[in-house]
Amino acid sequence: MTAPIFVALDTTDLGQAEGWAKAVAPHLAGVKVGLEFFYAHGAAGAQKVAAHTPLFLDLKLHDIPNTVAGGLRAVLAHLQPRYINIHAGGGPAMVSAAAEAVAAASPNTRLLAVTVLTSLDDADLAAVGQQGPAAEQVLRLARMAKANGANGVVCSPAEVGMLRREIGPGFDLVVPGIRPAGAASQDQKRVMTPADAMAAGATALVIGRPITAAADPGEAARQIAESLAR
Repeated sequence: MTAPIFVALDTTDLGQAEGWAKAVAPHLAGVKVGLEFFYAHGAAGAQKVAAHTPLFLDLKLHDIPNTVAGGLRAVLAHLQPRYINIHAGGGPAMVSAAAEAVAAASPNTRLLAVTVLTSLDDADLAAVGQQGPAAEQVLRLARMAKANGANGVVCSPAEVGMLRREIGPGFDLVVPGIRPAGAASQDQKRVMTPADAMAAGATALVIGRPITAAADPGEAARQIAESLAR
């Protein structure tokens, strides 16, 4: 049984990404590749990684509805990831268009809407003119995303419990900002341990450097998976 964790492969090195994917595949649900990797290698590179383990394609699309829907159709013609995401801030019409495109192109792919980036706090939201606090903005965006067909959201650990209470079961809460006990928070401001995030109601977790920067990423993945099984 693998743990519900996707490892963030923050690299442009295809060989390194494949090596990490192979190492963690026996222990975890999959890997996440984002813009850095996708811009370097495109769908062909993502396919090579996905040959080893399920994929979370972290593209965070945000544009007018037709453009986002068209972009999703183009990507999903070549890949069938477990998750793909957009920015909830694109609004109801964009989320709805994206949901329709994903359902038609890859029915087994789940569409996530990014709420508030884990690198942002209340002061950052105020600086760009968004109404805070962050938790209230996350809830607004999550409710809107669900109403317009998204299968779940990306949120920080701090909002997981609140979202699960307010929105209920059957809506995926995928959570970055996860740091095993004792790990540095690095550039993420709203963090939590894996066990605490799952207990709060997360569906899946995203962990990056605590695994990929380890001397033995496979062993680091195994230990984190084991900590969730206790």
